Amino acid sequence: MMERRRSLQAMAALAAGMGCCPWLHADAAADANAEFFAAVMRDNYRGVLTQLLRGFNPNTPDARGRTGLTLAIRQESWRVVDELLQVPGIDLNLPNRQGETPLMLAAIKGNLELVKKLVKLDADVNREGWAPLHYAASAGLEHSVEIAAYLLEESAYIDAASPNGSTPLMLAAQYSSEAMVKLLIEEGADVSLRNQQGMTAVDFARKSEREYMVQLLSTTVRARRPGRGQW
Repeated sequence: MMERRRSLQAMAALAAGMGCCPWLHADAAADANAEFFAAVMRDNYRGVLTQLLRGFNPNTPDARGRTGLTLAIRQESWRVVDELLQVPGIDLNLPNRQGETPLMLAAIKGNLELVKKLVKLDADVNREGWAPLHYAASAGLEHSVEIAAYLLEESAYIDAASPNGSTPLMLAAQYSSEAMVKLLIEEGADVSLRNQQGMTAVDFARKSEREYMVQLLSTTVRARRPGRGQW
């Protein structure tokens, strides 16, 4: 523990001096980049720490626009993730080229512990476009419903609209579990919303031929519709 603390202090000192002068030539920087991301892929946290102590910026993307943290979560390199979360200057909201943040990836991986850790470290629960709740709602893993419930407790917007207007409920209707759909309905998700293609959550469920989900959502739509033709 003491050794790790000293290492992190050394990284903080390096980070403080990063703006004064370049310390890596182009070839050396390319080598450092390759070694850092290779270590991330192999879950080699010692290799990652070595590069960081040499001055590698933890927020540097690779050639495919993946940050060390987003790649580590995607690859399930959990030891590297734990290491990176302790690095001074790590940007917890920096997305990869696909616009995926660490919290979004932790949500779709079903990693409840990491989701909670990231939120406590001030990762953004809400963001424009695809949001962490979209990713949680589209997964059907063991802890996915718990993750969605936790994000809602942390003020995630339940009807967040993706770039094409799709909501978490729509994704859950097509890809996730009945428990996920019920959670979102119970928490007040708007079943009547349509995306830019004019599709509702019912349409998403019908698209994947999930008749039981179609019935559940259709019943909710009817229950929430103001009474008509009543004497």
